[in-house]
Amino acid sequence: MIWRARLLAPVVCIGLCFLAAVAGAQDTSPALPDSPSHTAASADPNDSPTQREVTWRSLPGDFLHDQKGIWTFPGQLAKGHHWAPTLAITGITAGLIFSDPHAMPYFRHHERNLDDINDVFDAPITSGEVIAVPASLMVAGYLRHDSYQVSTALLAGEAYADSAVVDLAIKAVTRRKRPSDVPPGGSFDDTFFNGGKSPFKGSSFPSGHAAGVFSVATFIASRYHHNRWVSWVAYGFATAIRFSRVTTSAHFPSDVFLGAALGYTITRYEVLGPK
Repeated sequence: MIWRARLLAPVVCIGLCFLAAVAGAQDTSPALPDSPSHTAASADPNDSPTQREVTWRSLPGDFLHDQKGIWTFPGQLAKGHHWAPTLAITGITAGLIFSDPHAMPYFRHHERNLDDINDVFDAPITSGEVIAVPASLMVAGYLRHDSYQVSTALLAGEAYADSAVVDLAIKAVTRRKRPSDVPPGGSFDDTFFNGGKSPFKGSSFPSGHAAGVFSVATFIASRYHHNRWVSWVAYGFATAIRFSRVTTSAHFPSDVFLGAALGYTITRYEVLGPK
């Protein structure tokens, strides 16, 4: 049963790549036989952020542009912009932090009931699956001479990297103890500023897996929005990974919510924003 469960997530991952490839192939133009999904873009790629194309050469500059926009975001708040979504995300995160000590005992108590699902979505497997999506798109894009698909892979990697930088910065400051580090019968209170010194392993807030998978899912869904199944599979897969981070006691609910929110908003409003 375990080996069957472990096959489920790779199958879903491959299915997502296949759907994206099919979405691109649906736009095949006789005039462009070597670029099946290039016709999905507008005549001017800059007309729509979701249609723009990048190269390996332009990627570093785009990444630095993203980071500048991310870290100067408080200046946008000072000008009165984006207060509604910021307050919504902050309020929900604060509420979840308050409820974390009450919710985690339930998930720990029922952890054994979800062993098969947790085996599918353990940390090394999910990390590989998230990286495999843009990697598979890139290989397929080069094989099909499809510049739009290659750009999708590059930009998905850019979105992943953008969210990872923010995630690690917050982890380094908050140093929150992971639920798995709390001994059986221990208290889930006072977990902030009590975790390991390394943001790469010992810090729980926010969830890097949630941020990464939602950044990639948001980008893939945006690039292939004309195929609704891509969005369903992408966000469904991302939600399953986010939930698994709680059921495995790797993260608190507030960790995965903020991680997902960061992945979505950074991708939607910075990576997909005008350059």
